[in-house]
Amino acid sequence: MVAFTEARTKANEVGLDLVAVAPEAKPPVIRVMDFGKLRYEQKKKLKDQRKHQHANKVKEVKFRVSIDQHDYDYKVNHAIEFLSKGYKVKITLMFRGREMAHKDMGFVLIEKVTEALKEHGFAENKPKLMGRNISVNFAPLGNHHH
Repeated sequence: MVAFTEARTKANEVGLDLVAVAPEAKPPVIRVMDFGKLRYEQKKKLKDQRKHQHANKVKEVKFRVSIDQHDYDYKVNHAIEFLSKGYKVKITLMFRGREMAHKDMGFVLIEKVTEALKEHGFAENKPKLMGRNISVNFAPLGNHHH
């Protein structure tokens, strides 16, 4: 077993660090390595994990019953953009006040959105009314075609 100080000197000579991999072990496990590189690898692993996680992020796009065409197009395009990036999208239609009297219009609008998104994502559930909202979740098409 090389004495610790000697190992450290050697490591420093070649520009590496002495990293205690398992300091609680007897004798402690110490590796000569490039600590910066190790940190970089770990960071990269985390980043890759995050990348895969983003599939389960949900982006919400909210619509109103009395939405005008321009606003509607803008929001639909947003939803399409999210789906194309691999996000799930939750489409929520909000009723305000008396708009509840036009539930059918709300469902018609949701149908319209579903139609507009069908090349990019599929509805994971039937539109359902909860309180003052109708919402539907869309998952990106891509790899899992229905």
